[in-house]
Amino acid sequence: MRARGTIFLLLPAVAVLVVFFVFPLLLAADESFRLYVPGRVGSTQGAPHTLQNYVDLFSAAYLRYFVQTFRIGLIASVVALITGYPIAYRIARLSDARSRRVWLIFLVTLFFLSILVRVYSIALAMGPAGFGREFGFLLDLGLNNGAYIELSIVVGLLHCLVPMAVLSLIAPLQNLNPNLVEAAQALGAPNWKAHVTITLPLSAGAAVSAFMLCFTFCISAFVIPLVLGKGRILFVSNLIYSRFGEVGDYPSGAAISIALLLLSLAVVYVLTRAASRRWAI
Repeated sequence: MRARGTIFLLLPAVAVLVVFFVFPLLLAADESFRLYVPGRVGSTQGAPHTLQNYVDLFSAAYLRYFVQTFRIGLIASVVALITGYPIAYRIARLSDARSRRVWLIFLVTLFFLSILVRVYSIALAMGPAGFGREFGFLLDLGLNNGAYIELSIVVGLLHCLVPMAVLSLIAPLQNLNPNLVEAAQALGAPNWKAHVTITLPLSAGAAVSAFMLCFTFCISAFVIPLVLGKGRILFVSNLIYSRFGEVGDYPSGAAISIALLLLSLAVVYVLTRAASRRWAI
């Protein structure tokens, strides 16, 4: 009887999930196999099915977008994890509950700051009106150099990723028993070695989860590469928008969307399996 009641309570949520998540995905999948006629918006009624939309994705022009998106997203996620881990550990080990609460409020507040405000602030700071010229001279890069533009995108992503990584790591690190590290230090292990051999392995699962969270955010980012990329470096999400909003080629846009979804799931699955075998998480 209780099981039936639970199923009954889940029905509204399942219905919403099917209507607003599963059905649109199935519709996009069907559209991705339709033949597109140039000059129209979307496929025609009863358009024949074709694999050409997916075959086109193997061309160099499309592959460049995918490689660019995943490469920059991977770099930004790794940097965010390396930066956010010690911050999260420091917050988790604060003995003063009030100070820890202030840090949490500050990190949560960052999520309420408009991403447009963040992105244009970074664009202004890293441009000629800010410290862009000096920073570019220090790195021996011009402001319109591809490497400098990629660096700007990574900085823009980190503005969102670091708080995300810190917030996802605080609770797991706080649940670690500090006596384990203290015992290792009492037995003569240096401070760094105690953390490397005890804290890091015990928090590997949380670190992998934080990395996956950051990585999925990166590969689906839209505004950050659109503004900071200056039209030279764009992500797959920007290409999808161009196909749907500017060209009207819905079949191609749907094919890119489905390919991005499947490729993202595959990458996350492979990384998770590799991490679980390495750290037994």
